[in-house]
Amino acid sequence: MKAAVVVFPGSNCDRDCQRAIETSTGARVERVWHQETALPAGVDLIVLPGGFAHGDYLRAGAMAALSPVMAEVRAAAARGVAVAGVCNGFQILCEAGMLPGALLRNAGLKYVCKPVDLDVSNLQTRFTAAFKDRRRATMTVGNGEGNYFADEETLDRLEGEGRVVFRYAGNPNGSARDIAGIVDASGNVLGIMPHPDRAFEPELGSADGALLFQSVMASA
Repeated sequence: MKAAVVVFPGSNCDRDCQRAIETSTGARVERVWHQETALPAGVDLIVLPGGFAHGDYLRAGAMAALSPVMAEVRAAAARGVAVAGVCNGFQILCEAGMLPGALLRNAGLKYVCKPVDLDVSNLQTRFTAAFKDRRRATMTVGNGEGNYFADEETLDRLEGEGRVVFRYAGNPNGSARDIAGIVDASGNVLGIMPHPDRAFEPELGSADGALLFQSVMASA
């Protein structure tokens, strides 16, 4: 098994994601600079990590969405390769048009960093299969622009198609309908605001994030 973690200027969770994937699944992980025009051959999972790509100038994720490597990320997703955007990575996926909606400033206009409880809304995705019948998970948020927004028609479509994968049990940032994570129409692309890479072993306070990585790698 092989995974790639894309590194943008300002990424600060790339090593966290690498360690989380390696520890949780035993997969080999390569970090890929955002200016690359090719991804490692045979990659099973691509992760866009948390951080502040390009300093969050313009809008969080807006500049990173135009990085050369994103053309390859889109192409890989179209071939069925799993793509996960965590926190800033979720913002990048929305800015790149790979997921609907946008991430706005938190409702309280403050940076929020704390453990949060999540409801696993759809256990039948390639990112949640290892949760089996577990409907609750704990991960950590760390964001200032984690307020998920989409118009009502889009929200209804996400709900109706089972594409809301995670919801906040206690909404820390004002996200519409408590949404914490969604997938695209193909089910190959996940955006999640809480960090599974900060919750992959008990010493971190929760090992629930490991189940996400185990799910997706088992589906490869």
